[in-house]
Amino acid sequence: MEAGQSKIVGISDVDERAISSTAAEVAKLTGDQPKHYRDYREMLAKEKPEICIVATPDHWHALPVIAALKAGAHVYVEKPISHTLREGSAMLKTARDTQRLVQVGTHRRMSPHCISGMEFLKSGKVGKIGMVRAFVGSAGGPGVKTPDSEAPAGLDWDAWCGPAPYRPYNKTIHPRGFRQFMDFANGTVGDWGIHWFDQLLWWTDEKYPRKIFSTGGRFIRQDNTDAPDTLITSFEFESFRCTWEHRLYANNNAEKAAIGCYFYGTEGTFHMGWRDGWSFFPSDAKKPTIHVEPQLNAPDGQNIRELWKDFLDSIASKRLPACDIEKGHQATAMSMLAIASLKYGKSLDWDGKREVITNESGANKLLARNYRKGYDYPK
Repeated sequence: MEAGQSKIVGISDVDERAISSTAAEVAKLTGDQPKHYRDYREMLAKEKPEICIVATPDHWHALPVIAALKAGAHVYVEKPISHTLREGSAMLKTARDTQRLVQVGTHRRMSPHCISGMEFLKSGKVGKIGMVRAFVGSAGGPGVKTPDSEAPAGLDWDAWCGPAPYRPYNKTIHPRGFRQFMDFANGTVGDWGIHWFDQLLWWTDEKYPRKIFSTGGRFIRQDNTDAPDTLITSFEFESFRCTWEHRLYANNNAEKAAIGCYFYGTEGTFHMGWRDGWSFFPSDAKKPTIHVEPQLNAPDGQNIRELWKDFLDSIASKRLPACDIEKGHQATAMSMLAIASLKYGKSLDWDGKREVITNESGANKLLARNYRKGYDYPK
């Protein structure tokens, strides 16, 4: 809308409150009067949009993205691209088959300090990198149980659950809380992990890890959520090792950075952060620390504006966008594999080219799931 290149023609949601608030904002910003739909398929058929934004919970990404691509639209989809790895494979295949463009919301690829930091990493100034540590820590505690209740008026809760298992409505799930419920998302590693895995894959020439092992669980949380509050994952690449760790408690001033990636090299340690930019700490104590401040946009400290400009430019020039769905799929896959190892309880050998777990064939079932009756899992 801000670019002035588009007319908003339709809004689809199973929650009338979301439709109403969004329609009011669109009217205020542009004067457009988009039609309202409860079913995205009807909207695609009647409006025939050229661009479709899929900003649903994770479990509702695959089906509308694939439908929009088949309807001829270019798509912007929030990260992670999918709830299961096989969904992501189907989405990538459809994008290539239809020759439509998909921009993923991994906006750090457009952040100026991430771009300059990546240039610094690739310059060799950090030396040979043998280990990367990606991490997120956040404050929190055990929480409390919240009873189920009737869904608010205007919300079709059965449709909200969609292809996922049906469960009673609970206000801790919707709106906003779905990420810590495993039926609808993949917890913190699915939410935050993809951002930092994407930074890792941006740096390395390797496209996927070859071994994955996770350990963790719920040691603190006692609320309605069921995602792990603690997770430690080891990813074995050919030329280096990566660890992921998150905890949903004990975020404090004891640690200098609560989020980001540390790249450990022979010449020093490089930290790629978010609101704190990037820093390089040389091994030689006589050399000064190098620091670059972030350039982030209000109100949420992101670079969404630059991401959308790139998307519109890619459509005009018929090139792949900066956050192409293949990159989004590779980063999402790392999150899915971390969860698969945790659930299976064993180290997994991964053939990324064929997208198959080779040492524990039974674990491959964790890369997909059964959809509820009435919904077809994408091929």
